[in-house]
Amino acid sequence: MPLSTEERRRLEEKAHELRSLSVDTVVWAGSGHIGGAMSAMDILTILYHKYLRIDPRDPEMPGRDRFILSKGHIGVGYAPVLADLGYFDRELLKEYNHTGSPLGMHLDAKKVPGVEVSTGSLGHGLAIGLGLALGARLRGESFKTYVLLGDGECDEGSVWEAAMAASHFKVTNLVTIVDRNRCMIDGPTEEVMALEPFADKWRAFGFETITCDGHDFDALANALDRALAATDRPVVIIADTVKGCGIDFIAGDYRWHYGGFDAEKTAKAKESLARYREARLAGGAVGAAGAKGASK
Repeated sequence: MPLSTEERRRLEEKAHELRSLSVDTVVWAGSGHIGGAMSAMDILTILYHKYLRIDPRDPEMPGRDRFILSKGHIGVGYAPVLADLGYFDRELLKEYNHTGSPLGMHLDAKKVPGVEVSTGSLGHGLAIGLGLALGARLRGESFKTYVLLGDGECDEGSVWEAAMAASHFKVTNLVTIVDRNRCMIDGPTEEVMALEPFADKWRAFGFETITCDGHDFDALANALDRALAATDRPVVIIADTVKGCGIDFIAGDYRWHYGGFDAEKTAKAKESLARYREARLAGGAVGAAGAKGASK
């Protein structure tokens, strides 16, 4: 179902709020994986504020949907999402990645309410999600499992082993999403280890493949609705995104896979996010095509 104007604005405002809170968390921590956190934030926002069947007051709620952040290093973006929902006290974000804090760089499922699976060793999330989805089928449970992969992570053979199995067993209660920001720690994905033709690879493994703009809530909603309606084969959503989305001096720059902000950069980042918010609300910067340059 198409988003209403009110719902779209609510998602835009929430995504902006969470991007800003992620910047604050990077500052409190001293550094963090800010680039990938920004590229994934619209995906996280629409999942947690529209699609996921969850209850932050009851993290172990029977029948809840499962979300696996396979690209677990972006905890600096994921932790603000969970704190904002009320899974834990927002004040804990000020201790993110500090010695003794329950919030490590890669969020630990045994320490952080709302985290289903400890991830961060890249390439494992899809296999774990497949296991959860198959388990739900065997038990006759109706919950959905969503897995968010990084594109650089798709260099891992274990991703494709899981994809092959998901296709073979026609696992349609599993929704796979790839944050396709085209950057990884060592450079552009296509220079480090080319993924293209990326969509064709997923099709060859038996997936219905949907490519969409990962910074356009209407496009994301349409893709997720299509994925949830699948009945004969698994679906992957390749979300076209921009590394560092919304912060002009890091947008599209693989060197900001990980980094920190001093007082000057923090102020510039917040100013850029404010401009980006206004541009999106005005309809002039929606989508990956506008994300890189909108705040400049």
